[in-house]
Amino acid sequence: MTAVAAQPRECSVARTLEIVGEKWALLAVREVFLGNRRFDEIVRRTGAPRDTMSARLRSLVSAGILERRQYSEHPVRYEYRLTAAGRELYPVILTLMRWGDDHLAGEDGPPLVLEHGGHRFVAKVVCEACAEPVDARPARAAAMTQPG
Repeated sequence: MTAVAAQPRECSVARTLEIVGEKWALLAVREVFLGNRRFDEIVRRTGAPRDTMSARLRSLVSAGILERRQYSEHPVRYEYRLTAAGRELYPVILTLMRWGDDHLAGEDGPPLVLEHGGHRFVAKVVCEACAEPVDARPARAAAMTQPG
C-alpha cells in the first residue's frame, strides 16, 4: 500500500509569513509604529545589518505595508510610513509583545510598556461577533465554501 502525501495546507498565515515572517521585517514595522521612520533610526533601534534592513524595507514597500516618502531635498532623504495594510499589523505586533512579556520577560518585567488612555495597555484577542476572549481550545477550522 502506498502512502498518499498530504498537501501543504493553504492558509493566510503562510501567505502572511512570506511577507513579514522574518525577524527584521517585523522589527522594522514595530519601529515605524513607535515613530522611528528613518532608515538610520530603524537600523539603530533594531540592531539589523544595514544591507539586511535595506532589503527588508524594500520588500515591505513592494508588499504595500510601508510607503517611502521624501522628507528632505538637500540631501535627498526618505522616511517610511505605514500604509492602511501596514497599520492592520498592529494587533500582530501587540500580541507578539504580550506573549514575550508573559513568557520571556525577566525579573525586571517587560522591557517596554504601552499606555492607552492613561493606563497600561495589554493586548487581548476577542471574537468580533460575540466580544468573548479567544482561546485556542474552542476554536476550530471551518472550510470556506467557494461561491457559485
